[in-house]
Amino acid sequence: MRYRLTFVAGLALGYVLGTRAGRERYEQLKKSARQFAQNPAVRNTAESAAQQGRVFAGKAYHVVSEKVGDRVPESVAGRVRSLRERNANGARPDDWGTSAT
Repeated sequence: MRYRLTFVAGLALGYVLGTRAGRERYEQLKKSARQFAQNPAVRNTAESAAQQGRVFAGKAYHVVSEKVGDRVPESVAGRVRSLRERNANGARPDDWGTSAT
């Protein structure tokens, strides 16, 4: 009960402080986040991380597929093939502006 009371008190305090800050502070934080996300250095780093993640995922896929082999149900294998074909054919930028290639 004590933890619940503490949680509710923290929630109420956060609400009061949030409403005092108001819409202006929210817009200021939103603008700062947008500027950060549009920074070329941040975008390049995100693109590099995404590319490296795709490389590691591809390596992991091959290692797992070698070990699992034919034990994957056909429904799963078909879904993976369709996703690979869709990504190879219709690569489009994601929400962050990075390419899905």
